[in-house]
Amino acid sequence: MPYRAAAVMLLCGAALGAHAQDLTGRLASIKARNTIVLGYRESSVPYSYYDNNERVIGYSQDIAQEIVKQIKAEIGAPGLQVKMIPVNAQNRIALIQNGTIDLECGGTTNNKERAQQVDFSNTISVTETRLLTKANSDIHSFNDLIGKTVAVTTGTTSERYLRTYIQQKNANITIVEARDHSASFLNLETGRAAAFFMDADVLASERATAHRPDDYVITGAPQTHEAIACMLPKGDGALKAVADRTIARLETDGRGQALYTTWFMSPIAPKGINLGLPMSDALKAVFSHPNDHPMDD
Repeated sequence: MPYRAAAVMLLCGAALGAHAQDLTGRLASIKARNTIVLGYRESSVPYSYYDNNERVIGYSQDIAQEIVKQIKAEIGAPGLQVKMIPVNAQNRIALIQNGTIDLECGGTTNNKERAQQVDFSNTISVTETRLLTKANSDIHSFNDLIGKTVAVTTGTTSERYLRTYIQQKNANITIVEARDHSASFLNLETGRAAAFFMDADVLASERATAHRPDDYVITGAPQTHEAIACMLPKGDGALKAVADRTIARLETDGRGQALYTTWFMSPIAPKGINLGLPMSDALKAVFSHPNDHPMDD
């Protein structure tokens, strides 16, 4: 081998070795085990959910896979394995904190309280909380909930908001909780609750997948606006930087808009439902200037 070629190869090898040694925190751990562990939601349409073959699909899942691609390049691990672990609203923060999962891209809200426990990526979606009711009900606003039972999913910001609302207003509203969104909708469907309070995109997906979608309406003025983001270990700046760069590129080069159209404005698997949720002005602003700001500042 010519001397110059050999020297170049040695320099390249030294550079790669130095880069690998420079890795810290979770990126170093991911590199060492040659595996990244992703947390996903099982039924959070259209963010992260199962298709008919129990394959995880969705808007957030597509973004997570883009982040994984970038991590592979950043740490020099083209053969990096991806392990998937289901999470729910009750355990997702703990599983990030104890190191069980490296990254969670589902439908998790970035707010100030949670930011004390975990870090969040740049915002990937913006949602608002509203009510899902039966079309023939007399519920059209929060004022109409007095004396009624309201379904909510345990461990969500919607549950926290509703409990705070009841306490502050001394409102005669009964809460019925469920482990996931599908079970919360079932409480509405079967009459155990008169309304389901949650993010509007979740409500739209539950309505669209119902046996008789026209029997339900999304109603009431938005109570909160929330930034949806991927969740990361607290204080791991290197991993967060990779996630943020990936999301910023998606949102500014047109691919993010295409992803949004695919999952929120087009028929999606497994039943071909179309949520028909145009991109809001708030999300358009995020795509123009990607950031990780919560909306409860």
